[in-house]
This record gives sequence, structure tokens and C-alpha cells, in this order.
Amino acid sequence: MKSKNIPGDIKTKTLKEAQNEIKEILEKLENTQINLEDAKKQYERMMQLNHHIHNQFKEKAKEIKKFTSHKSKKNLSDN
Repeated sequence: MKSKNIPGDIKTKTLKEAQNEIKEILEKLENTQINLEDAKKQYERMMQLNHHIHNQFKEKAKEIKKFTSHKSKKNLSDN
């Protein structure tokens, strides 16, 4: 799933907000009274939220790698 396929309201969510919404969706999906069409929509939204979380973690990992790489180069030049 590409980032452009993620709705804008999901893209603006924090990690915590996205995780909380996933938890709510899981609770709805565990309800045996939900109809199939609603379950499908909820599942698709949950997958979009999950992808959003994954993208945020990838971005944080890039930032950390960049920071540690910069820090390592600085330490080498200080010696």
C-alpha cells in the first residue's frame, strides 16, 4: 500500500492515535453482530492505519540512522 492511498485523516494521526483506533476496530471486529460489509471496511481502515504506523517507524529509523551516522563522523574528525 502506497502512502498516497492512505486517507488524509489517517496521515495526520500520531502513533498513539493510530494504535488506539486499531484497538477500537479490533474490538468491533470481535463483535459477532457486525455485518460482512462493515467488517470489510473496518479491516481496510485498520490496514491503512497499520501502514501509516509502519511508515512513521521507517521515518524515525531514517532520522536515527542519519543522526548516529553524523555523530560517528563528528567523533572521527574530533580524533
